[in-house]
Amino acid sequence: MVVVGGGHNALVAAAYLARAGRTVLVLEKLDHVGGAAVSEQAFAGVPARLSRYSYLVSLLPDRIVADLGLRVALRSRSASSYTPAGDLLVEREPGEATAASFRALTGSDAEWERWGRWYDDLEVLAKALSPTMLEPLVSREHARLRVDSVARMRLWDQVVERPLGETLEELFADDVVRGVVATDALIGTHTSLHDLKANRCFLYHVIGNGTGEWQVPVGGMGAVTGELLRVAREAGAEIVTGAEVTRVDADGVRGEVEYDGRVVGAKFVLSGVAPSTLDFLRGRSARPVAEGCQVKVNMLLERLPRLRGGVDPRVAFAGTLHVDESYGQLETAYRESAAGQVPSVLPAEMYCHTLTDPSILAPDLVERGWHTLTLFGLHTPAALFEQDNDRLRDELVGRYLAGLNAHLEEPIESCLAKDADGRPCLEARSPLDLEAELGLPRGNIFHDELAWPFAEHEDEVGRWGVETDVANLFVCGAGARRGGGVSGIGGHNAAMAVLER
Repeated sequence: MVVVGGGHNALVAAAYLARAGRTVLVLEKLDHVGGAAVSEQAFAGVPARLSRYSYLVSLLPDRIVADLGLRVALRSRSASSYTPAGDLLVEREPGEATAASFRALTGSDAEWERWGRWYDDLEVLAKALSPTMLEPLVSREHARLRVDSVARMRLWDQVVERPLGETLEELFADDVVRGVVATDALIGTHTSLHDLKANRCFLYHVIGNGTGEWQVPVGGMGAVTGELLRVAREAGAEIVTGAEVTRVDADGVRGEVEYDGRVVGAKFVLSGVAPSTLDFLRGRSARPVAEGCQVKVNMLLERLPRLRGGVDPRVAFAGTLHVDESYGQLETAYRESAAGQVPSVLPAEMYCHTLTDPSILAPDLVERGWHTLTLFGLHTPAALFEQDNDRLRDELVGRYLAGLNAHLEEPIESCLAKDADGRPCLEARSPLDLEAELGLPRGNIFHDELAWPFAEHEDEVGRWGVETDVANLFVCGAGARRGGGVSGIGGHNAAMAVLER
């Protein structure tokens, strides 16, 4: 069988199938595998390997790690989040410091108590739905019963049936608190919190591995890909890089893939590329693709900056630091960007990988106190960049840094390291950059809109969510149902669908 594309999901599928005794050929257009899950030395002459695109792991199931024998270490961050506008600290395991922070922000314990009940409920939701991600699709009603049998009856309604914005407005009174919750519904998704698209994104961000905790991959995201490459090759899969696929044919019985002037036949074809890209390879009109909507900025610092609020930067940047991400600011940024305008206020969040895992830096840089800083900007859809991608990207970087500087005692620019050519160690990627560099249509990190992680139609029940219109062609990438994020779930489920035949 042939796997088109060499992203992390494709490698998962290849490893499972090769271990089951199938002959597997993986074809990757780039000169390396991993897709967005890679680490690279981004700055000339500086021995630091950054997770250049994707950067945290939540959805990768322990079961895949165990099945494939992956030597992958994921570490918990020492803090969950910090919001300087309001001085709101959320510990990884919320305790008295978190309660005191809520009390100082809101004037009472009421909001903190509501927060605790909400996240207790979400933990129940995660434990109920997470196991289904590696199983054939269950019906919507079956999924609801799994949740409601162990949780408050209103939980399913709050997370699935009603727009998340309504739920947050009902549960929480404070605009900052609402915003901290809401960002999980918007990463990689351009939508209002009053659209159910936000609910779907939220689900993927809070049910991962039964906990929803986002963890730091030790060694960077490239370490995850490196392990997947190792186990796929050791199982016997052939991995070919620099191989650009130009045609895919499948008729339900036999498949054919053309690359670099060669044609290879296969009983099954698995596609790790976006569904719209697969349409093109099949000679079909490509379906419309949802806009990618994020700017990512990678920085290397000689020191962490001091914050005006006095909080230790080792605490503030260890988890997710929220800048201009109150509930109202998020909704305003969406409305403006949906109208074709660059948001007047740019919501962004950031974290420091090296506070949790310094191994991505050379030892001498660690000793000197250097750190990485990753910024992820929301509600900047691809269409905004079409007229002048480079100009707008550079403009937004300046505005993001200014937004952060409003909360710092010293400008972040003064903390930036310099590369071997004397340039600041900072790089940024827009949605159009992701399209050009990784082949992500419109820069959409999920390949398209996320789908509910359960069947929406009766004929989908019992299927794997990876099937296409022909019986021997499967989607194994992020475009599969339940395929979003760094998870390997799409690859696992495509392999299981093949092995059932």
